[in-house]
Amino acid sequence: MPPSATAYQQDDDIAGSAFDLGLAKRLVAYARPYGLLAAGSLGILLVDGLLQLAGPLLTRHVIDVAVPAANGALVVRDAVLFVVVLTAQFVAGYGETVLTALIGQRVMRDMREQLFAHVQRLSIPFFDRNPVGRLVTRLTQDIESLNELFTAGGVAGFGDLFTLVAIGVLMLVIDWRLALAAFGVVPFIVVVSHVFQQRVRVAYRDIRGKLARINAFLQERLSGMRVVQVFGREADERARFAALNADHLQAHLTSITYYALYFPAIEILTTVALATVIVTSTRGVHGGTLTIGTVAAFLQLARRFYQPLQDLSRIAVLQQRTI
Repeated sequence: MPPSATAYQQDDDIAGSAFDLGLAKRLVAYARPYGLLAAGSLGILLVDGLLQLAGPLLTRHVIDVAVPAANGALVVRDAVLFVVVLTAQFVAGYGETVLTALIGQRVMRDMREQLFAHVQRLSIPFFDRNPVGRLVTRLTQDIESLNELFTAGGVAGFGDLFTLVAIGVLMLVIDWRLALAAFGVVPFIVVVSHVFQQRVRVAYRDIRGKLARINAFLQERLSGMRVVQVFGREADERARFAALNADHLQAHLTSITYYALYFPAIEILTTVALATVIVTSTRGVHGGTLTIGTVAAFLQLARRFYQPLQDLSRIAVLQQRTI
């Protein structure tokens, strides 16, 4: 019988560093032939980031100017502008999704071809040491993880960073005191995100290792099924597969647990930040230094400010799934 798939641990069980600059440079090199697509996607993302500032500003104008003046025409104009902004955001989102998907799929095609060509040049002893199932995992599952990184974490990461800076600057311009109140939970979000990334990185490495073992086990047993049946090993092999399957399930449940804890924690911190903004703005509204429209706009900006932070954390996780 071939060696058990549980023996093939190798580097799948070794958690890499949280960030590999060399690996990142190699991945960027694959996207270099598609620079025009990347530039177009980045431009769309920058426009979308600026459009996100329009909604809160229009809200403030309606509440502070149009409504007190009982100017229905002004309200209608702002409403039409808001619809135009939403439509532009929809178009930008569509364009960005299509362009990044094109980049990701073309990069994955090139990578698969290069990796397959590399495998064909390897020596026969290499294939004796590495089960076919594990190599298939490298050529399929691991490449697909890279595709997620390119489509959701490449250009999109720069867009999220730009949006984060743009919203933060506008918050400071509107009212620096409210901005500081909103920024108060950012260090806690950074700490929670860092802990989450460290835990989920190990969990993803474990999932990859368990999946590679399942694929290796299946390849060996299916190709040697005649031997299994001749020696009546069906029950034993079924028990071994059940153990591998249970390990894979447990690895997935561990990662799900981390996600189930992380996102509610971020939501709680975001809610605390919004509550802090409301409390801080109360004195300004009563003292006449803040308007209701400004507070309403600021709450919208604060809510949008934390979304890119969560997206950047998710992108970091996607990167770690590839190393």
